[in-house]
Amino acid sequence: VSSKGISRRVARASCRVLLSPSTVKALRDLPKGDAVTTARIAGIQGAKRAAELIPMAHPLILDAIGVEVEPLAGDDGGSGVEITSRVVVHGRTGAEMEALTACATAALALYDMVKAVDRGAVITDLCLETKSGGKSGPWQRGAGTARGPEARP
Repeated sequence: VSSKGISRRVARASCRVLLSPSTVKALRDLPKGDAVTTARIAGIQGAKRAAELIPMAHPLILDAIGVEVEPLAGDDGGSGVEITSRVVVHGRTGAEMEALTACATAALALYDMVKAVDRGAVITDLCLETKSGGKSGPWQRGAGTARGPEARP
């Protein structure tokens, strides 16, 4: 990456953890503690350690990391949470792996917190939503670009 110029790069990722409705209601009051806060902290730690976990990922000095855990909104009968991350960096390579690792780590931490009360929890739909910066420019899931799959169902 030494030949690349330094630019502001932003990546957003998301995933879902499917849970029973009763588990969603109890996320902040589980036997192990507050699953939402724990997941957010784990996601931030995951973003910071992406280069240690992913072979060939470059260590980056991150400018900002945001991780949110929100109940899924929908009338399809599904229940759970959506985890989103946003990572900002000024560097020679993008922050996609950091954003994806933040979501995955947050989801794993949340799973660990709920497994005693909801053995049916499922982590699903981990994906990059947007990225900007660098030579290739902006990309958005489902925007009809040649790079990457269309929007998830």
